[in-house]
Amino acid sequence: MSTTTSPAKQPADVGLAALGITSEQASQAMQLAALPEAVFRERLQEALSADEWDDDRPIAEKVLKPRAPSTRRPTAKRFYKSSPIKRRHRRTKADLEAVKEAIYNVVAENEPMTVRQVFYQMVSSGIISKTEASYKNVVVRLLGLMRREGDLPFAWIADNTRWMRKPRTYSSLEQALDQTARTYRRALWDQQHAYVEIWLEKDALAGVLYDVTEEWDVPLMVTRGYPSLSYLHTAAEAISEENRSCFIYYFGDHDPSGVDIPRKVEQDLRTFAPDAELQFQRVAVTPAQIEEWELPTRPTKKSDTRGKNFVGESVEVDAIPPARLRDLCRQSIEGHVDPDQLERTQLIEAAERDTLQTILQSYQQQGGDNG
Repeated sequence: MSTTTSPAKQPADVGLAALGITSEQASQAMQLAALPEAVFRERLQEALSADEWDDDRPIAEKVLKPRAPSTRRPTAKRFYKSSPIKRRHRRTKADLEAVKEAIYNVVAENEPMTVRQVFYQMVSSGIISKTEASYKNVVVRLLGLMRREGDLPFAWIADNTRWMRKPRTYSSLEQALDQTARTYRRALWDQQHAYVEIWLEKDALAGVLYDVTEEWDVPLMVTRGYPSLSYLHTAAEAISEENRSCFIYYFGDHDPSGVDIPRKVEQDLRTFAPDAELQFQRVAVTPAQIEEWELPTRPTKKSDTRGKNFVGESVEVDAIPPARLRDLCRQSIEGHVDPDQLERTQLIEAAERDTLQTILQSYQQQGGDNG
């Protein structure tokens, strides 16, 4: 025997659909109407004060969701005072323009910065809240919008996580000579008594520190979390070839993995370069920096298996202001530079660059690439 939809329900369903109301919504409305006023007010107040209020579920679903049995003793009579309905604040156009101006000022003062660094500086300034929603919906979105509209230079935001691999080639010998004459640098550390490397946990921050390491001709070693065994072995081989004191300065997060990574790096470097005179130091982030600089924290990930003995909240290296981060890097390097040897290297470099210019001019006088 075939079953058919009850004719009595068809007009109601059609009417609801015409009004844009689903059967589920209609059912919820009937359940709400059947609740005693006191119960409705109590559940509404619970929904308003719950942490889940900011999600996008309909208010009816929050009020009607199952409750755990109450352990509170009944009282003869309870009184309820009306409470204003809390609504999520939507920023006005003027608010958004103010946030964009604040973002511009922060980046202009500290560029280049990563997106995460911009977020932490905005949090430290009290302009936005320290939530992933503020990170994604405010900082990420507005930085993208401002760059697309030409309000913020693309070069001010660093992103070293994506790059092109291509050998350097030249269109002519004259171009190669010109490029070499303009960019020639003599190896700064050949005549120094020490060898220095900067190690960094996060690839995204490489663009922030590279300005310093490039200036001082120092390797910038990015681990991208835990580095591979091959990466560590290759690094240890380079250290072994130096035959002098080697100083490794590490920058990483203060969290269970971020604290353990440098331990593992140092251990394997010493294993693969047993004869090297190696000094390893964690520069950032340290507990003292967190306290002294009042760095923004984040909850420690419970999923990190190394968190068993970790105490307190976590702090990303991105939370350190870019200028201060670069200063830490610069101080680590400059402490090993012999100023007399540096001056001698710079004088020789200038003379050799003049020689390259002379070679280029001689080649051009002979007709250059057309000669």
